[in-house]
Amino acid sequence: MDRNSPQPPLPEPPKLPEAPEEPRPKLLPRPSLAGRLRNYFLAGVIVLAPVSITFWIVWQVIELVDSLFKSVLPPAYHPERWLPFSIPGLGAVLMVGLITLIGMLTAGYVGRSIMRVGEAILNRMPVIRNIYGALKQIFVTVFSEHSQSFREVVLLEYPRRGTWAIGFVTGTTRGEIQDRVEPRLINVFVPTTPNPTSGFLLFVPREDVLKLEMSVEEGVKMVISGGIVVPERLQQAAAAALSGQPATRPPATVD
Repeated sequence: MDRNSPQPPLPEPPKLPEAPEEPRPKLLPRPSLAGRLRNYFLAGVIVLAPVSITFWIVWQVIELVDSLFKSVLPPAYHPERWLPFSIPGLGAVLMVGLITLIGMLTAGYVGRSIMRVGEAILNRMPVIRNIYGALKQIFVTVFSEHSQSFREVVLLEYPRRGTWAIGFVTGTTRGEIQDRVEPRLINVFVPTTPNPTSGFLLFVPREDVLKLEMSVEEGVKMVISGGIVVPERLQQAAAAALSGQPATRPPATVD
């Protein structure tokens, strides 16, 4: 081929498809002055309301205890008789000290002997013995170091299948109730919202409940708030699930 002859034109490179333009994020309109003031007000309420309500409740309890002690103490022993000002919380301090002193006395031999005599007298009273016996059994069970009452939070299907509720394990079912059914049962207290002191006592098979990792305090907060206050660990698990991280292990059944 003659070098002077014209060369054929080179083929044009294929055109790559153009990447679609990403839509620009729309800028949110700047809130007005009234909107900003409203947001600032709500932020102040969120900060101040829990603190104010907490201090108000504590102050009411302190004033109640102080008034009870003032009604018991003779007027000559009131702190206002010695000082030009009152001492808030003195009644609460005296109550804690008195309860501790009574606990120290009843821990000894003489204190236990006095307690046995007092309980023998109460057990002879028809109505009082029932009230005292029930209250004593509840307090001994709840405050015992080896007690498992209200130490575990569980999830159970209630009031029907497919609907779940939070409950607190209060113990293992014993007596006639357990003797009349085949599966091993546990006592579960299902509280109501927003008042957790009322609720329902259920006898549930062990394999029908799921043990949760949240503490009793976190469970009570969730019940009182109607599900608004979620434990921090659950929020972290939800954030991990949204980010694609492996989820935590499922809750285990109660042993």
